[in-house]
Amino acid sequence: MQSPERIGRYRLERPLGSGAFGTVWLAHDDVLQAPVAVKVLADNWSHRLDIRDRFLSEARLLRKADSNRVVQVYDIGELPDGRPYFVMEYADAGTLADRLATGPLPVPEALRLTALAARSAAALHEAGIVHRDIKPSNILLRTAPGGVHRVLLADLGLAKSLAQASGLTLAAGSAGYQPPEQAQPGAGLDARADVYSLGAVGYELVTGTVPGAPGRVVGPERLRPDLGDGVRRALMRALEPDRERRWPGAEVFAAELDRLSAAVSSVQPRRRLDPVRKRLNTVTLVVAAVLAGTAAAVTVTLLNRDSPAKSVRVADSTGRVSAQVPAGWGGQLRGSGWNPKALGLTSGHQPGLEVADDLSKWPDLKAAVNGVFIGLSEHGDVTARVNALAHSGCHYDGARAFTSADWHGRVRTWTDCPDGGTITETALDPADGGTQPQVYVQVRRHGSGDATEGILRSLRVT
Repeated sequence: MQSPERIGRYRLERPLGSGAFGTVWLAHDDVLQAPVAVKVLADNWSHRLDIRDRFLSEARLLRKADSNRVVQVYDIGELPDGRPYFVMEYADAGTLADRLATGPLPVPEALRLTALAARSAAALHEAGIVHRDIKPSNILLRTAPGGVHRVLLADLGLAKSLAQASGLTLAAGSAGYQPPEQAQPGAGLDARADVYSLGAVGYELVTGTVPGAPGRVVGPERLRPDLGDGVRRALMRALEPDRERRWPGAEVFAAELDRLSAAVSSVQPRRRLDPVRKRLNTVTLVVAAVLAGTAAAVTVTLLNRDSPAKSVRVADSTGRVSAQVPAGWGGQLRGSGWNPKALGLTSGHQPGLEVADDLSKWPDLKAAVNGVFIGLSEHGDVTARVNALAHSGCHYDGARAFTSADWHGRVRTWTDCPDGGTITETALDPADGGTQPQVYVQVRRHGSGDATEGILRSLRVT
């Protein structure tokens, strides 16, 4: 009997990810002595012939594309139990979703990567294929000679030939990246559906946020004020609900992004985040980038700053999470959820919210901002993760216990951060002794006074 640690000549090392219908493994080809990725149909779908055909169709479409801009398929076969698998090139540098783990990218870099992804989509379109599910987690990076990264499109599980797409009857795609025509069963599609998704990817790379529903997208300059008008126009044209008003094709969109990237680079030097900011981004600022995760939509709600009340209650879009925050902090609310992967927990979409006097300042550690992030997690040990956090550039002042009728935990405090402000972080467990859900709360404030205690006592989770 074949060992579960090996598929054919491929020695499995660790899982890279799993989806609805299969798991992708990092494996080693002992003959060619090279790493590969092996995708295996999930056991619970092995009896479904339609799912099996869909699984194999992905491998065939990848082969049909035959482009170095799309993940290559090397081999295909069956396990002893009859489940199919196929072997692909391994993207060793992760995905664009991984790059977003440190927050929004420098604008020239974001435009360059989006342009490369658009050219990958154009290669599919030239082969007569529409992807239908372009998003950061499906855009891979592979190290090439010289240390540069090749951009590869992957996961063609929802892809169709353009001939078939003209008469599709089922809705498909991921919320936030899905054009309106793709959400309507029976609507025909063309390559401009992928242009919309590419616009959503570019939007997320420059703002750290998945765009809202079609026709209700907050201008990216609202979330990143330093964004040039040309970049705003290019992204918003790609995100037009009416496909007749979008860029006519992925290649045209890519050419405009390259032009803008060169123009922006000539005005401001390309730079990466400095080590202090990058470390803080991982646990302080990334929450703004991953709030959307796989959320249905992201909206920035402008709250009433002139309320005479001393505090205002805010809630996430599901209504499960709410808390009272100082009224002066209630300038903007983003309540579309978060991805606990930001803390090193299991990836997925969970309820969460972020509120601040100005969310556009959140990514800038030198900008004074007051705000709160609250994220719910149904899985994993949030307390252990929060207790392990460290913020370079801030002074750790220690921890204190917190107990209320509903929650208990420890409040950890950092002062003298790069913006001159203070950060408090808390992992809360249910006071009734239950293990789930747990809640991660981060408060960032500038100036005197500590609102953390009141915020925690006002927290409600349903």
